[in-house]
Amino acid sequence: MRIRRHGDGWKLFYGGYYDIRYYYTGVVVSLQRKFLYYFLKEWLLAASAVGLLATSVFMKRVPVISVSEVQVLFLLWMLFVSVKGLENSGLISGLSRFIERGRFVPLKLVAATFFLSMIVTNDIALVVIVPLTLSLRIDRKDLLVIMEALAANAGSAFMPFGNPQNLFIYWNYHITPIEFVTQIAPFSLFFLAVVLGLSLLLKPVDRCENDNTRNYAVTPAASLYAVMLLVVVLAVFRVVPVITGALLLAAVFAFDRKTLHVDYALLFTFLCFIGLADNIGIMLASRLKHSGHVFLLSALSSQMMSNVPAAVLFAGFTTRWRALLWGVSVGGFGNIIASFANVIAYKMYVGYADRREIAGFSVKFVCAGYVMFFLGIGLYLFLNT
Repeated sequence: MRIRRHGDGWKLFYGGYYDIRYYYTGVVVSLQRKFLYYFLKEWLLAASAVGLLATSVFMKRVPVISVSEVQVLFLLWMLFVSVKGLENSGLISGLSRFIERGRFVPLKLVAATFFLSMIVTNDIALVVIVPLTLSLRIDRKDLLVIMEALAANAGSAFMPFGNPQNLFIYWNYHITPIEFVTQIAPFSLFFLAVVLGLSLLLKPVDRCENDNTRNYAVTPAASLYAVMLLVVVLAVFRVVPVITGALLLAAVFAFDRKTLHVDYALLFTFLCFIGLADNIGIMLASRLKHSGHVFLLSALSSQMMSNVPAAVLFAGFTTRWRALLWGVSVGGFGNIIASFANVIAYKMYVGYADRREIAGFSVKFVCAGYVMFFLGIGLYLFLNT
């Protein structure tokens, strides 16, 4: 059925007439594409939600979420908001401008990724450093981006708030800061030495491209988010109550609501995996008692579901937090989906590179990751035998 245009008419034009069938077909196709895009982007959320629903129906129970786990989710929310605020305010980009000047730029970029990931998480460190790297005139940017991804995984493991899985393990098991750092320090320092040594093999930067187009202005809002990040750190170390952050979040809601647009899909993924872990813990009935089993299973599971949900899942039915911490830290290496940081670095480089380079870069990324993965397994076994 064809009808002529009247008033605003139909959105789609076909053969000189507006056809209502083509209009609705276009709407359906558009919705299908949006759904498919969202599913591909947030497949982990969908999988965790399905797993939670299936186990709850099978066991005829509602998962129990403790106060401690709710506090972890709140701290993660605060961490996401504070880091996004610092990014939007220009503070993080302003600090990165000093890295790109002088000699040994590859070394500085890798070191900066390592230490920055300790403070603002591995994901944000790569969001800052990788675009900076891609704007430089340097040989083998592909290898440098790969090393930055490795450095981000190693550096973020060093602190309880360096990545979401660390924060969950630290808070869930009531670990002291000294216990946490001393336990994982050999892992982080070993891989820091590896990636720094490799970065010295790369050629130095000639000059920065399009440097005059970057805006490093820091807005006054940076002070608010710096205070919020400090409160997160103090709350993680149990110096101040977790609820203290509610006042700062209220200030953000009142004056800068755009900063509240963070990765809520990741928060809901955490929530689903907390419930899923509770269900699976009840189903298994027995605990994983051997540290080696916890380490290997959590490391291998990270290759299939990413190390964040693996940490949440195994924490539900094991008391071996040291083995779990090492397992998900080593498990961050390996394939591209082993950690969200890997996905970020990979997608950024693929968007920059020529299509002919993507296949080769993918192979290099995975090979380098698995070299580090098996080195991490060997290091754990060496230190625990």
